[in-house]
Amino acid sequence: MVLSMTGFGRAENVLNGRDITVEIKSVNSRYFEYSSRMPRSYNFVDDKLKKLLSTSISRGKVELSMTVQSVAAADEKIGVNMTLAKQYQVAFDLISEQLGVTNDVTAGTIARMPDVFTVQKSEQDEQQLWSDIESVAKKAVDSFVAMRAVEGERMKADILSRLIFIENAVAKVEENSQDRVSAYTNRLFERLKTVLEDKSIDETRILTEAAIFADKTAVDEETVRLKSHIKQYRDILEKSEPVGRKLDFLTQELNRETNTIGSKCSDIEITRLVVDMKAEIEKIREQIQNIE
Repeated sequence: MVLSMTGFGRAENVLNGRDITVEIKSVNSRYFEYSSRMPRSYNFVDDKLKKLLSTSISRGKVELSMTVQSVAAADEKIGVNMTLAKQYQVAFDLISEQLGVTNDVTAGTIARMPDVFTVQKSEQDEQQLWSDIESVAKKAVDSFVAMRAVEGERMKADILSRLIFIENAVAKVEENSQDRVSAYTNRLFERLKTVLEDKSIDETRILTEAAIFADKTAVDEETVRLKSHIKQYRDILEKSEPVGRKLDFLTQELNRETNTIGSKCSDIEITRLVVDMKAEIEKIREQIQNIE
């Protein structure tokens, strides 16, 4: 399966009183590069998240964002400062006694006094917290990979169509090459005939020159290799593993063989075919730069 290196995935869930959101996005890179943004108190899961992503992503500059919001005060507990509350009670009793007024203080009155109640962060169960974050992160990864797969299939279809064009161009190069030597031989014969004004022409010399020309301009090896590379390209595109690096190498080989054909042949029709092939190869190169 061909995967794009560009993608986005998001997942959110409320687990054990926490609203957990994980977002993953990536762009092109030669290697797997990871960065993250999350609350400092959750940094202990960062390495685990990196490892989780690396099992599904082999190339790309990946950025993970995570937020964790407490709901229903899951991470907090209420404490009572009883020492302070008793001091408030004593103070109210003293006021009542000194001023001769009724002491109508209730527990509710004391509870409204500053710092009687304290809000404390409860100790986190890191194992449970990681389990919750991991489940949300896995859903985000699934969404991320699915998007990369959709884009990858689009690129695969585009590359296959361009390979068909190149394959047809190679066939035309082979067809034109077959007639090139005989055409050169005839031109050479006519030229010598004109120069020598119908004098005796050494046909052996002409055939020798034609053979030298054929040897210098033969592109059989290049077209055979091009067809082999195209077949390998199609085979690799069907693999269920990262294929970007292999395709990059094969693209260089396609370009190399095409350039060799262009340097060997001065035939205008073959030159046009070479130009068209190079244009398609360049478009393929642009696509595979975004393939994992």
